[in-house]
Amino acid sequence: MTDHYQAQPQTYDTTTYPPQPEQPPATHRAQARARRPIGLLLTVAIVAATVGGGVATLVGGLVGAGGERAGGPGAGVSGTNVSTSSAGTVAGVAQAVMPSIVEIRAGGAAGQSTGSGVIISEDGEIITNNHVISGAETVQVGLSDGKTSTADVVGTDPGKDLALIKLRGASGLKAAALGDSGKLTVGEEVVAIGSPEGLTGTVTSGIVSALDRDVTVAKEPGQEQRLPDTGWPFEFGGRQFNGDTGDSKTTYKAIQTDASLNPGNSGGALINMRGEIIGINSAMYSPSAAGESAAGSVGLGFAIPVDTVKSVLGDLREGDR
Repeated sequence: MTDHYQAQPQTYDTTTYPPQPEQPPATHRAQARARRPIGLLLTVAIVAATVGGGVATLVGGLVGAGGERAGGPGAGVSGTNVSTSSAGTVAGVAQAVMPSIVEIRAGGAAGQSTGSGVIISEDGEIITNNHVISGAETVQVGLSDGKTSTADVVGTDPGKDLALIKLRGASGLKAAALGDSGKLTVGEEVVAIGSPEGLTGTVTSGIVSALDRDVTVAKEPGQEQRLPDTGWPFEFGGRQFNGDTGDSKTTYKAIQTDASLNPGNSGGALINMRGEIIGINSAMYSPSAAGESAAGSVGLGFAIPVDTVKSVLGDLREGDR
């Protein structure tokens, strides 16, 4: 901050104007006294600006552009950069990543399922949950601009509840940046984007509640016994949630979050405050599925770590099942 001093016009009593000539020494003293506060104000302004800049630098060093500790990566990420002016805010993350999140409608003999997905390449590769597209004969993808395209299933990994689909004839799409889930800490802020109940582009936020939770889900198509108004059934801590997972099941390490997740969020993104994907939302507790009176999310959601996604991405691209 810089202060600009502007001399104020002097006012005189008209009965004594012009000033009496015998007073110059007093006038010089008054002018000298008037100059001192100016110098003091400028000094204070400079000191305040210096201190303010120092505090901003200190806070920036401790927090970083996206809530990271000092020493963490400071460079922006490609694809889903959060603008400098909105770094570290839910609004900034949502604006940056929204174009990379899609709604998925998969149709098959068992009916239609709705979920979400994350664009990871400009030519239309999309990561989602296996349970979103399992058994699908047709896959329709709704983009953030309102357009709908057909996608083909490229590869699936039921053991990790992941799948890769690809839009036909796509180009120039905005790909999301994949982060590093191994650097997550409990209490870190996160943002979730998906299409719960078909409400595309829904943004919620929360924190990382826990890491490395053992979550068990159905592995094979047709095992999920999923109802339209319930979440994907899963097991955690020896209990079943949202229905029976069936006999064929798999267990993976998950990120637990209290960001609100609901049916349709499956396959969507869990994002850090730098705009990087750190998880694929996969399971959530829905009280209505357990016969309770309350409905919707109760802050008990799980996401597959993005490091798991990166570890199988090559196999998914090769079509391994």
